[in-house]
Amino acid sequence: MTKSFDTILHGGVVVNHDGVAPRDLGLRGGRIAGIGDLSQADAGERIDCAGLHILPGVIDTQVHFREPGATHKEDLESGSRGAVLGGVTGVFEMPNTKPPTLHVSDVADKVARATRRMHCDFAFYAGGAAETVDDIPELERQPGCAGIKVFMGSSTGSLLVSDDAGLAAILSKTRRRAAFHAEDEARLKEREPLRVKGDAASHPVWRDELTALKATERLIAIAREKRALVHVLHVTTTEEIELLAQDKDVASVEVTPHHLSITSDDYARLGTLLQMNPPVRDARHREGLWRGVDEGIVDILGSDHAPHTLEEKAKPYPESPSGMTGVQTFVPLMLDHVNAGRLSLLRLVDLTSAGPARLFGIAGKGRIAVGFDADLTIVDLKRKMTIKNDWIASRCGWTPYDGREILGWPVGTFVRGAKVMWDGELATPSTGEAMRFHAAL
Repeated sequence: MTKSFDTILHGGVVVNHDGVAPRDLGLRGGRIAGIGDLSQADAGERIDCAGLHILPGVIDTQVHFREPGATHKEDLESGSRGAVLGGVTGVFEMPNTKPPTLHVSDVADKVARATRRMHCDFAFYAGGAAETVDDIPELERQPGCAGIKVFMGSSTGSLLVSDDAGLAAILSKTRRRAAFHAEDEARLKEREPLRVKGDAASHPVWRDELTALKATERLIAIAREKRALVHVLHVTTTEEIELLAQDKDVASVEVTPHHLSITSDDYARLGTLLQMNPPVRDARHREGLWRGVDEGIVDILGSDHAPHTLEEKAKPYPESPSGMTGVQTFVPLMLDHVNAGRLSLLRLVDLTSAGPARLFGIAGKGRIAVGFDADLTIVDLKRKMTIKNDWIASRCGWTPYDGREILGWPVGTFVRGAKVMWDGELATPSTGEAMRFHAAL
């Protein structure tokens, strides 16, 4: 009996948990329904993928899409449009919106705003705060909730839990892995005089290595005491990597493409466009992060896409806000690193697909297997492109990588079987739905 599929991807090289090999993929009803030689099968559409590599859909577990409250610089539609144009099939969106995502009703509101309006699938973090500690068990079970996110150091927005008692109260309630922005607020306040007006290069002097390390040490100690699982976002220092290597039983590790790709030398060229929390540091720390990737200490990558308008970024430091775009350039930058020999395609898949699914219990995503969602990132490793501001879909319309030449480029994005992007163009209207989680089913 001849097999029949909605779509067959023919002639591509599939990169997955079991290796790298030429295989056809058959998609049916939004899921992967066949893997192997499908040359004799029927399909509503057959897509030639010769010369292309097919990866499990890339999941970016740290984006700020600014809705509600700051939609002049991003919203759920524009942010997710950038995601799929860059090969990203799913995102976790952060809670520091206006108002912040604190209550069950806030999560439900974001899910309603996003469903069939976002171009990729999604989940939303709920913010950890003193006033909602008792609500955490219910928040963690909400449809479309990625878990709890806590800011230990002040950043964009009003969410902040800086004291050990507050952190312990939150971690005594969490059952899923909670995510943390780990910078020590007391040290940040103490070092504020080190900021130099008009000089963004003083940003990593103010938010120094010890500011990050001290917070991470405190977090690990409390997590052990409360027998909780924590996820340390955007790790930036060699010392944190060395510390976290000893604590993988309680703590998982994220690094970002910008901390792997740029150094503090670039403040002279980019100024406040490079300003992020925690900051881009010197080459010693960048190499320390790469060692963390090489040695398996780093679990996943996240873009920390955090857009602000050029007008806002043009304010003199330190009045300028911290943040840059990143979701659309996430895959191109990492493919360029693959071509440069910094990591393998299999390691990239583990960091961007299998890793997020494993850490956060995402159901039906993270690998290419029959029965899983047909989320696919299709890339041309030989395509050379130059990143330009006018390619960026974000409402803020800029990237710190403007003019950077890249080898390796996303050419197709499939979300639950729908061809959402092909060769740089949106191909299907927004189909985004909330991700499902094993712990919340």
